Amino acid sequence: MTIREFKMPDVGEGLTEAEILKWYVQPGDTVTDGQVVCEVETAKAAVELPIPFDGVVHALLFEEGTTVDVGQVIISVQTGEAEAPAPVAAAVEAAPAAAEPAPAARQPVLVGYGVSEASTKRRPRKAAPAPAVAAQNGTAAPVAAPAAPAAPAPLPAVPAQPTGERPLAKPPVRKLAKDLGIDLASVVPTGDGGVVTREDVHAAAAAAITPQAAAPAAAPAAAPAAVAAPVAAASAPAVDASARETRIPVKGVRKVTAQAMVGSAFTAPHVTEFITFDVTRTMKLVQELKADPDLAGLRINPLLLIAKAVLVAIRRNPDVNASWDEAAQEIVLKHYVNLGIAAATPRGLIVPNIKDAHAKTLGELSESLSALVATARDGKTSPVDMQNGTITITNVGVFGVDTGTPILNPGESAILAVGAIKLQPWVHKGKVKPRHVTTLALSFDHRLIDGELGSRFLADIASVLEHPRRLITWS
Repeated sequence: MTIREFKMPDVGEGLTEAEILKWYVQPGDTVTDGQVVCEVETAKAAVELPIPFDGVVHALLFEEGTTVDVGQVIISVQTGEAEAPAPVAAAVEAAPAAAEPAPAARQPVLVGYGVSEASTKRRPRKAAPAPAVAAQNGTAAPVAAPAAPAAPAPLPAVPAQPTGERPLAKPPVRKLAKDLGIDLASVVPTGDGGVVTREDVHAAAAAAITPQAAAPAAAPAAAPAAVAAPVAAASAPAVDASARETRIPVKGVRKVTAQAMVGSAFTAPHVTEFITFDVTRTMKLVQELKADPDLAGLRINPLLLIAKAVLVAIRRNPDVNASWDEAAQEIVLKHYVNLGIAAATPRGLIVPNIKDAHAKTLGELSESLSALVATARDGKTSPVDMQNGTITITNVGVFGVDTGTPILNPGESAILAVGAIKLQPWVHKGKVKPRHVTTLALSFDHRLIDGELGSRFLADIASVLEHPRRLITWS
């Protein structure tokens, strides 16, 4: 009989720490080689960790919500043929099923695609005795609320889910419940298949606060948390209604992105240029392609054609697709395009990229964009998906914004911000007519791209979108 230890692995390139979002096992549980025992969140992605051996869980060394350095032991497992002794008390003790809910934030949005109403598939997991876990150009991330020693104030009675069953909810919804002090087991689910939605949690929180606010005589030491609306690219933390300030720990995606944006802003000399033009023909082409039987089942929208226009413009101006090697003092020209697409997720803004986008047909590009949506929605974008990008598109127009001055994704040469497409009075064939108009903003690294090259590249993108037949004639 042996006690074996499993250490926090490096789940990404060079990452030094990860936060334990959720334990799927408890002391005394039998585990097998390859079984997922917990979910952790790094600065780049949420990852499920499988145990590499068989045995009986001896102890969990860290609680959910704890940030652990790579290399630290997180779980010990008793292995061997002998009969296992009674489980050792773990650092994380099993709690009643109604004790600790978790994750939150808004639904993930691939910038340019909008929010999906479909729920994602859940992999069947063993019911645990304890409950569980856990744009446009800047970057931010939801921040897990620190573990509180005291339990939240009791909630008013509501119809609960079946006794003994772990409530069904996505990790972001679990975190929202945890931040607001809501017991998921007490929330009435309205989602498909009995899944608790973000709206369900907010409704439960509002119901909890209303009666408490009406009874000032029973004022506890800490005021009940107010329901905070979500902000830009991060979930809102629980807020004390009487507080004048709220402090949010900077960690995970928010921390790494903040460092990256500061490094990019003060390392690469940014230049931003703008162009406003008529995209009426592109909008008509989008509708025609949606009706094309050869593209049936594919997602066709303006972002798809904008991405294709960027690829055509890169082909005409290949020198824009480069990076700066500071150590070697060299410009590295890339003969491939890994096209980044800014995606706002519950963990904050991430920029996965479509590998070798330059070699894809329109249909293949559509499939790749849809895959990015699904992966981001599931919170399963891997570090590899976000590495080695060359140029990025961020669609700020989905928020009704006309344009912006985006900051470069570190290591890339340029980033294109796409503004809202609006009907505006426009001179067309000598007459003022309502036309679909948008503004593009291109930020680029002036070490790599001078004003002439940047201007030609931006003008070519606009020219393709103004006259989309150039998708053929310039290809």
